[in-house]
Amino acid sequence: MNTIIHKAETRGQANHGWLHSHHTFSFASYYNPERMNFGVLRVLNDDTVAAGMGFGTHPHDNMEIISIPLEGDLEHKDSMGNVAVIKEGDVQVLSAGTGITHSEYNKNKDKEVKFLQIWVFPNKKNVAPRYDQVSIREISEENKFYQVLSPYKDGQGVWIHQDAWFHLGKFEKGHSDEYKIKKEGNGVYAFVLEGEVEIDAEKLSKRDGMGIWDTESINVKATDNARVLLMEVPMSM
Repeated sequence: MNTIIHKAETRGQANHGWLHSHHTFSFASYYNPERMNFGVLRVLNDDTVAAGMGFGTHPHDNMEIISIPLEGDLEHKDSMGNVAVIKEGDVQVLSAGTGITHSEYNKNKDKEVKFLQIWVFPNKKNVAPRYDQVSIREISEENKFYQVLSPYKDGQGVWIHQDAWFHLGKFEKGHSDEYKIKKEGNGVYAFVLEGEVEIDAEKLSKRDGMGIWDTESINVKATDNARVLLMEVPMSM
């Protein structure tokens, strides 16, 4: 087993007033040659957007973009004509493919919106752009990991053009769960959303990240009430 740990306070930061963002990997003005990606996981941004503010229309191509709201309501508009609002309990995916433009705004004028923006390199280039979002409220389970993203159109949660699987878990103190790697050669990046956990004896706190590869499984134990996102991704492009 190989591991790498990114403590919350070591992440890059950008504070634009209306946007406060923490970057686990190099992004925009934050550049760290040792933190470019984890396998095909390219971006993990922890964003807080001020009331009524947001990202104006901008382009993307050949990237799988996943948004996971943590608090508040985020409004999405894109060049395919999609207009939608996502909130905690939803997962959104945008396959940029041959090219797309979109905007994201805090729908509320009286409170912040907090969400994770995640970019994954696809295994197919120049696909037709695609938008989707699902509610994961009804599939969530206590004290175990449940799937919110996979490579399969008929799988639980959203799907992307990559051999990747995302799982969320909400654990009470003292509970644990084993996660088994789905595809040989993949690694897992664990990101602690809330609380404290131990992953194979390594202690992690809120917003800490840990990459694990060259293993068949990992064990996650909550040492306090915790919520964790696991992102299993190929380690090679």
